[in-house]
Amino acid sequence: MIYVENLRKEFKKTIKEPGLKGSLKSFVKPKKEIVAAVKDISFDVNEGEILGFIGPNGAGKSTVIKMLTGILSPTSGKCTINGKDPQKDRKTYVKEIGVVFGQRTQLWWDLPLTETYTVLKEIYEVDDSRFKKRMSFLNEVLELDSFINSPVRTLSLGQRMRADIAASLLHSPKVLFLDEPTIGLDVVVKDNIRKAIAKINEEEHTTVVLTTHDLEDIELLSKRIVMIDKGSKVFDGKITDLKEKYGQMRELAFVSPDENALKALGYADQFGLSDDDLIQEQDGTSCKIRFNSAIAPVSDMLSYTLSKINVKDINVKDADIEEIIRRLYKEGVE
Repeated sequence: MIYVENLRKEFKKTIKEPGLKGSLKSFVKPKKEIVAAVKDISFDVNEGEILGFIGPNGAGKSTVIKMLTGILSPTSGKCTINGKDPQKDRKTYVKEIGVVFGQRTQLWWDLPLTETYTVLKEIYEVDDSRFKKRMSFLNEVLELDSFINSPVRTLSLGQRMRADIAASLLHSPKVLFLDEPTIGLDVVVKDNIRKAIAKINEEEHTTVVLTTHDLEDIELLSKRIVMIDKGSKVFDGKITDLKEKYGQMRELAFVSPDENALKALGYADQFGLSDDDLIQEQDGTSCKIRFNSAIAPVSDMLSYTLSKINVKDINVKDADIEEIIRRLYKEGVE
């Protein structure tokens, strides 16, 4: 469905020397340098797949998405989505994709939501019977009924995000690009939007490219991720593979009446754990330790803890994907 081959994007950047003299010099005779925001990235996305596309701020995620959606033209390389070139076939291509930018809306601010959808119906040339059927489906999945007659400016952030997703799906796109769809939302609304995305993907086999800083979105919706950093791809594979390779970190949490429990336990000395392999937090009676289980096995950590202090409650869980990714970046995986 989506084929990306050696995609590269370069920008010209003006170099400014310090001080007033430098400012005047850069104004009269600006010095330019070429900056590569995206460096020869390649990946494929199968039809009906939900791909998590992640990376730190400034990694080049948004630049890649803008090239895939046809907003930017690549400096070199190529990409095709459903057999179409996003730049060369723009007029026909935009009818096959939906795009949601979490910080921007495609809705008309002062119009009631229902009128916004009527306008989009005409733009995308959706016939009356198909529009009626489509709106019925979107109402069911995204629960729009309670605010569909309200002006967009009166909607809460969660309502607006659901309305934006509906707008992007009105013309039944084959590919949906979601850029930070749950940003700024509370836990309940996030969960509802995740369920809606999953249902749309399952029932309509819509291919989804999901860019987010909320790694729970990725864990709950995607089986595969592409990770980029400084414009380059650093990982492409299943989340389970990433966890298997970099998921040695475990989290041990327990409650102890001893407010100096962590100091008394001395995990670092006992197991030879470095600062990278041991992170400890204590808030009153609640203790949380993230540790490298390749160095300190879970069974040893449990038995040592229980033998040294009085523990009321204790549990162990896998490190979340955020911790895994932090370690991956720190190790500089290529």
